[in-house]
Amino acid sequence: MGWATGIMVFFVIWWTILFCILPLGVRRVENPGAGEERGAPERPELMRKAVITTIVAAVLWLAFYGLYQADVFSFRRLEGS
Repeated sequence: MGWATGIMVFFVIWWTILFCILPLGVRRVENPGAGEERGAPERPELMRKAVITTIVAAVLWLAFYGLYQADVFSFRRLEGS
């Protein structure tokens, strides 16, 4: 696996995990002000969620890389099909 493939796989894992983590701990605004959406999160904590996403994605990517290096699955096998 080349570095570009590794980055792309990490990117896909990161976005998937982000969408899984985004709804966690969200509380909607109880008394919305003028121009404020009723369903908007009160404190979205996006930086915290981005850090958690990066840590989880790194662990999953390392597991993916380990399985790839152990030849559990291979992208090269798909070429012959």
